[in-house]
Amino acid sequence: MKKDIHPNYRDVVFYDTSSEYKFITKSTIQTSETIVWEDGNTYPVYKVEVSSNSHPFYTGKKMMLDTAGRVDKFNKRYAKK
Repeated sequence: MKKDIHPNYRDVVFYDTSSEYKFITKSTIQTSETIVWEDGNTYPVYKVEVSSNSHPFYTGKKMMLDTAGRVDKFNKRYAKK
């Protein structure tokens, strides 16, 4: 492989803000925030709104996730006049 052309592949903590669920995996995503993990090490953290722990398809729960009023904007735009 050529040197200095590949992104930094490292452990990153993904934090689901809707369910307070955290998991660690490898990624090349660049973040400025860090978190201390259960093993005592510090890892970069990336916040997500939906993960497998909160998505209705994986959980089997019917829950409405309205982020930033997207549903309201849609309803206003396409409401019958």
